[in-house]
Amino acid sequence: MTLASPALLAVGLLVAAALGFGAVAVSRRRAAALAAAGDAGPGRARQAGVWLTIAGIAVLAIAVAGPAASLPVPRTSGTIIVAMDVSNSMGATDVAPDRLAAAQRAARSFIAAQPDSINVGVVAFEEGALITDRPGGHTEAEAAIGRLKVSGGTSLGSAIIASLSAITGKAIPVGRNGTVPGIGYWPSATIVIFSDGQDEGAASATTAATAVAEKAGVRVDAVGIGTTGGTTVDVDGYHLFTALDPGALRSIAQATRGTYYPASNAGELDGIASTIKLRLTVTSQRLPLAGAFIALALVLLAAGSVLTVVRSGRVI
Repeated sequence: MTLASPALLAVGLLVAAALGFGAVAVSRRRAAALAAAGDAGPGRARQAGVWLTIAGIAVLAIAVAGPAASLPVPRTSGTIIVAMDVSNSMGATDVAPDRLAAAQRAARSFIAAQPDSINVGVVAFEEGALITDRPGGHTEAEAAIGRLKVSGGTSLGSAIIASLSAITGKAIPVGRNGTVPGIGYWPSATIVIFSDGQDEGAASATTAATAVAEKAGVRVDAVGIGTTGGTTVDVDGYHLFTALDPGALRSIAQATRGTYYPASNAGELDGIASTIKLRLTVTSQRLPLAGAFIALALVLLAAGSVLTVVRSGRVI
């Protein structure tokens, strides 16, 4: 049990102790006076009301101090980072109306399906990666996804590193040789990547980033956007062929104990929200106990008052 204001408890107990000493002193003087007069005195039973009243004051002092207990509560909670590929290839129309629009619709549907206990953040990535919305409310995350536009190439390694930065709340430095420091253990966090899998970043960087996520206990689920048959997309006046490449996405998901979801049409994308499952975690929840102590104090005070009135005809 913890106390919000231990000082108030100390003051309250001092008051109760002072009343107790006073009651003892008064009782002794009264007993001495009655003994001198030849009376046996009130007896301990008749003093029960006084002591119940003092006990009620002591319990009330505990209630005023703000007692609370931490209880383990199972709940679906944690953080989801939705990593959205906004590279030029996501403008391809092999998924109607285009890959990015279909991914945006699926991502918004996925976010809407999550309970309020889940914080959702958004990372947009191409050759680099940008945290467009830090973990928080669902409405802000959906709005951030709706603002995304296609630009640049694809770097899955950058997407994972930026997502891990959003989870930990601090920048994760990447060494010249691609090494990344440990970030601790984050088993209640999940990254969901929406991409066509055409990774233009260094394979070693993607491998290193995946290893960091795996070591940190962060599962990565990957959603493949597009068709393996592919199509062409216009980039700066050039017609470039692009097709879904599930290899890298599947590898990342498997390495982190996640799942790869192929989604070659809008119908399959709309079902992603119901297939990606979050883990149940156990968290400590603070349970205020002041109400229970107040109730006990009132019972003691009432009992003390009743006994005092019945045995002596006085409230005090």
